[in-house]
Amino acid sequence: MANVLQFFMTPDDELAFFRYLERFVLEVYPRRVPEDWVTFRAHQDHMDRLPQEDMYLVASEIGPAIVDKVKRGPDKGSWRVDEVRSPVIFMERCRTNEEGELVSGKLWAELDITAQTGRKNAAPDRFRGLFLEIEEHVKKTYRRGQPKDFFVGPKAARLYKEGLVLRDSQFRGGTVNVYK
Repeated sequence: MANVLQFFMTPDDELAFFRYLERFVLEVYPRRVPEDWVTFRAHQDHMDRLPQEDMYLVASEIGPAIVDKVKRGPDKGSWRVDEVRSPVIFMERCRTNEEGELVSGKLWAELDITAQTGRKNAAPDRFRGLFLEIEEHVKKTYRRGQPKDFFVGPKAARLYKEGLVLRDSQFRGGTVNVYK
């Protein structure tokens, strides 16, 4: 099972998060990779180049991104990153829905041996340490949400006090409160 971290980030929180990520060598890939995609490093200066919704952060110092072609379905012919065999962190960005509510995002990475994914070897220790360091940073600098599985960025927490509704991204997801 993947290590999952659910959060709420406003654009200011996301900028601060990418400032933190600058210390690591993480390359950005979209969920479906166009053939002409040119990778770039996760950095605060590249915020305008980030994919709108979902992306992979590849720890390219630890190992390359394994990319293969999608053979079936609506994305047939496009390229995808193999998230089990590659040292990647999947990031789903927060977004605002039609009602003006902030919808949650998440980070996850496959670190352990699991029968469901077919992973036969655990992730390298360097990659495990990198993900756990990022997770620790979020847990230390973000506020806890209620339910407890969520973390709320500093700016999102201030906007919550001013009336912003935080919504879980799950189907029919409920609202999330900031723990006092």
